[in-house]
Amino acid sequence: MATVAVCTAAAAGAYAAEWGPFGPGQPAVHPDAVAQAEAFLADWAGGRAESAGARTTSPDQAQTTLRNFTAGLDIAKPALTAGAASAAKDGTVTIAFSAKMPVTGLGTWSYDSQIPVRRQEGGAWKVAWDPSLVHPNLSSTEKFRLQREDTGTSPVTDRTGKPLSADASPSLKPVLDQIAQRAGAGPRGAIERIDRASEEVTGVEARFGKEGGAAPGQSIRSTLDSQWQMAADQALAAKTGGKDAALVALRIDNGEILAVANSPAAGFNRALSGTYAPGSTWKIVTTSALLLGGAVKPADIVDCPKYLTVGKQFHNVETSEFPGATFTKNFTESCNTGFISLRGKVGDGELGEVAGKYFGIGQQWNVGLPTFDGSVPAPGDQTEKAASMIGQGRVLGNPLTMASVAATAVSGSFHQPTITPGAEDRTTTTALPAEVVTQLRALMRATVTDGTARGLAGLPGNVGAKTGTAEVSESAPNNGWVVATRGNVAVAVVVEGGITGGSSAVPVVRHLLETLPHDPS
Repeated sequence: MATVAVCTAAAAGAYAAEWGPFGPGQPAVHPDAVAQAEAFLADWAGGRAESAGARTTSPDQAQTTLRNFTAGLDIAKPALTAGAASAAKDGTVTIAFSAKMPVTGLGTWSYDSQIPVRRQEGGAWKVAWDPSLVHPNLSSTEKFRLQREDTGTSPVTDRTGKPLSADASPSLKPVLDQIAQRAGAGPRGAIERIDRASEEVTGVEARFGKEGGAAPGQSIRSTLDSQWQMAADQALAAKTGGKDAALVALRIDNGEILAVANSPAAGFNRALSGTYAPGSTWKIVTTSALLLGGAVKPADIVDCPKYLTVGKQFHNVETSEFPGATFTKNFTESCNTGFISLRGKVGDGELGEVAGKYFGIGQQWNVGLPTFDGSVPAPGDQTEKAASMIGQGRVLGNPLTMASVAATAVSGSFHQPTITPGAEDRTTTTALPAEVVTQLRALMRATVTDGTARGLAGLPGNVGAKTGTAEVSESAPNNGWVVATRGNVAVAVVVEGGITGGSSAVPVVRHLLETLPHDPS
């Protein structure tokens, strides 16, 4: 035994950094014991109950328990992660582990346990089987039972109380399901501990679903407007040519979302959770930073050449140029080189600061559904800073964030977007100065009357807009963007591979606004 102890100590030396230092006289952890425990966990997680059982001191009992444990609780594939290991004076090595058990249709049951491993007479290490290593409360007298609660269905209505249907608006299928789940109308259940003989409940290990949520059959009101939602779906279907696209429409005065549409309707919710370079629609934020700092005025001359090199060559869409252009012309024709030439007039982190302080971008929004709320990292160098001036580089957004940017620009105040009434607003923002708001409104209106969004000209109401063309990669076609405002509504559209915003996204918004000539009250 003395020889074994010496070898064990030597072998454990390589593991000291992983498991932590050993105190004087404290037994060392043998690496073979750790390897056996990790192999047991891998077999268990992989559904190889027979192989896992063979690694224990009671193969048949272990195999039967492992199979019954997962099958009876609707656990598809456990995630088991080994943790710290320790050794006792009797030679037993104990390895802690964490378990995440995904219960089908309900959620994840998480707990911690530990595996004892002992050296056998032949020298091999085996897991010292006991049901409690599967779960600390599993024993010969107690087991677990999955109890599901039938919560029925709860219809989701629009802002007026009209029932919403995924049949009429296919984009709403995942949205309606998520709204119902957030309201507590989704599935509920529990993992109960019961007596093996009497089957009486002796405890509850985990609960799933929101307690005190919507009762079965109780309608759940959203901020959506059924007319706007149907028109949004129809606009994407009619004007995107089958390309992947997304649209968000929201009220300017309070941020309530009127429509969320995606094409294709099934799958990823691009409108709320997408992460896109917003392209030149971001120039609304860049312009705000320039105006706030007094760095430029709309009538100032800002030359717009075809090319400008800042670490790499930047150019305008279709390599256009406008010599001697005013800043207003740079905005309405979306001149990349002109905007990039002004990069020295804003601090390196200033775009992110303005985006967060005035537009709420990058703060945590409480919309009522999972969302991506924008990101504006500080540029790492001057090339990144140049790209961020035109909504490229590491600047990210989606139709939700950009519709909100447009709404903030023309109203002066950020209103957290919401899709369920009464969502708590945890953001902190400052109102834009009135003079800046007046200038932004004029620039967006001029983009419709005399610029790249002229495809929206002639519509009733005072429509303002900003288009965007966002590069994706050297080989992929550009994404097309537009944000637009009319009355109390702001809209944002992205068309993947749309080439330019004017040719791909503007027709979608025109179709939408022509279908709905009046804003919701």
